[in-house]
Amino acid sequence: MPSIALATAADMAYWTGRPIGTIWRWASEGRITVYGSGKKARYNLLEVEPAERDADTRELITPTPAPAIKGCARVAA
Repeated sequence: MPSIALATAADMAYWTGRPIGTIWRWASEGRITVYGSGKKARYNLLEVEPAERDADTRELITPTPAPAIKGCARVAA
C-alpha cells in the first residue's frame, strides 16, 4: 500500500470537501505537506481523512476537520 498519494490543490479540495484556499492555508500553516511550488505544488491525500459524501450522488455531507498543526502540542488551560 502506498504511503503517499500526491494530488493537486483542486483534487485535495474535493477530497476534503473544503475550498482550494483552505488547502493553501493548511499548507502554509504546516497542517499538511506541500511537495513542489506554484502550479506544480502537490499535496498528500493520505495525510487527511476524506470528506463524508453521499454514496449515490457524491454530494458533500460533512467536510474533513482541519488537521492539527505539525509540531504543536495543545496545552491544557
